[in-house]
Amino acid sequence: MSDTPSRPGATYREAGVDIAAGDALVERIKPLARATSRAGVMGGLGGFGALFDLRAAGFRDPVLVSSTDGVGTKLKVAIDTGRHDGVGIDLVAMCVNDLVVQGAEPLFFLDYFATGALSVEHAARVVAGIAEGCRLAGCALVGGETAEMPGLYAAGDYDLAGFSVGAAERDALLPAGVAAGDAVLGLPSSGVHSNGFSLVRRIVGISGLPWDEPAPWTVGETVAEETLAEALMQPTRIYVKPLLALHRAGLLRAAAHVTGGGLPGNVPRMLPDGLRAVLDAGCWPLPPVFRWLAQAGGIAPDEMLRVFNCGVGMALVVRDAAEAVALLAEHGETAFRIGAVAASDGPAAAQVHTEADWLL
Repeated sequence: MSDTPSRPGATYREAGVDIAAGDALVERIKPLARATSRAGVMGGLGGFGALFDLRAAGFRDPVLVSSTDGVGTKLKVAIDTGRHDGVGIDLVAMCVNDLVVQGAEPLFFLDYFATGALSVEHAARVVAGIAEGCRLAGCALVGGETAEMPGLYAAGDYDLAGFSVGAAERDALLPAGVAAGDAVLGLPSSGVHSNGFSLVRRIVGISGLPWDEPAPWTVGETVAEETLAEALMQPTRIYVKPLLALHRAGLLRAAAHVTGGGLPGNVPRMLPDGLRAVLDAGCWPLPPVFRWLAQAGGIAPDEMLRVFNCGVGMALVVRDAAEAVALLAEHGETAFRIGAVAASDGPAAAQVHTEADWLL
């Protein structure tokens, strides 16, 4: 018989994974998920999979449309500044805006939250933002996954991925019927949204400004002063409801969510070959955040347009510009006519005209 003293066995918690914290998070977010329920949802959180009834959601001949995305290095700013509330909205927006441009109604959403050590408080704030994004989009938060992975993520770090499924009637998919002479409208962004933050962070570093200093473009203006973090962390706008209204009215022929690649990179994705969009940057107001980024970083106009949305978060091709602008106004949107579709001899393209003083 050994006289070696027994040692207590190793535990998962000692290895860095706290199952109790995970359970506490699930209980905390259940009411948030329930608040996003919509027609078609079957069951609630806790199952191995989520069920959705397309017939109960009102579809007769549906085609499923799916999307997945993340928030990118905007999360680094959220972590460094403690601003965790808006990135959940960003996560939803990056997925559902990609669904609606194809004529689809977002139905449900799932999230993946990965971290080195789970902070229930931080995670709950992120998920609260996800639930708010789902509410704005009219889709249900039906589940997700929280992964605690010590050694893979540094303490305090986390990453997000989102997954959304929508549906469209087979005969209502977009783009459809785009032709030379159609008008191109732009819907305003709320700021930088969720793209280009590796460059944003570099420019902030060059400027030497702390995140808690007033944003330079708000100082002395009539708008309320915001800190640099508050201004740059404005959540991505969710355009689902006004676009669905426009589509159901028969006015929308195509749409492009303006993300990485900007207008030149995303607008061609909604056009067939043989057409190009001719856009004029003087037709919409350039938000001052982009002017500051360009000047503080010495960024050329072409690079600004290729990296950032530059004030246009969604581009639309419409049949009747005046009628479309009026309908969008009824849904709280201020639309700008930013150009037109023209014939071309090659693949789909977009040209953005800028004046010499555009960024001044």
